[in-house]
Amino acid sequence: MFNSQLPPLSELPTSRQLVRSTLIAAGVAAALLTTVVLPSEYGVDPTGVGHVLGLTDMGKIKVQLASENEQNIAADGVADGADKPTEVAAQAAQPITDTVPQGERSDTTTVTLEPGEASEIKLAASKGAKINFDWSVAGGHVNYDTHADAPGIEYHGYGKGKESQGERGTLTAAFDGKHGWYWRNRSGATVVITLRTSGAYSAIKRVV
Repeated sequence: MFNSQLPPLSELPTSRQLVRSTLIAAGVAAALLTTVVLPSEYGVDPTGVGHVLGLTDMGKIKVQLASENEQNIAADGVADGADKPTEVAAQAAQPITDTVPQGERSDTTTVTLEPGEASEIKLAASKGAKINFDWSVAGGHVNYDTHADAPGIEYHGYGKGKESQGERGTLTAAFDGKHGWYWRNRSGATVVITLRTSGAYSAIKRVV
């Protein structure tokens, strides 16, 4: 048996009070949606508050990077179906395979991109292989995504960025598979990307 007594009816909220509380909660939720959630997550700023708080730019970056990621995944599936040749100064690019390389090699690859056009270069390397890379952009800037894939692994990211004129460093293969760079020309002019690579990999090829 419960000994506590029910509160008197006079202390219970009225229907009007309940409706008022519900409307207030809905209004607060709608305000947060339009001033915080939409700008920060989707780059949509109907009130202008998101721009003042710096949330709109963050949301636009999220949306653009998500779009780039989807394009990267789609581009990976086009491997071996590209119809644009790669210019290789050191030696002609060979079809990518998962063969473990013997020794090291070096290549210089150039890619020309019109505004809005994208391209991807992949090389085959075994787990732990180190590939030194240095790529630069002449004529503008690009968005890039350095990533890899393999049977059973659809996407593995090493790093990405926006409006870059070049990057350099050492890529350490996370697993046996295809590793490389995806670029999209987001500038208003034609750009030429020059990629220099050296290390223990078996093949390099433009796949899109």
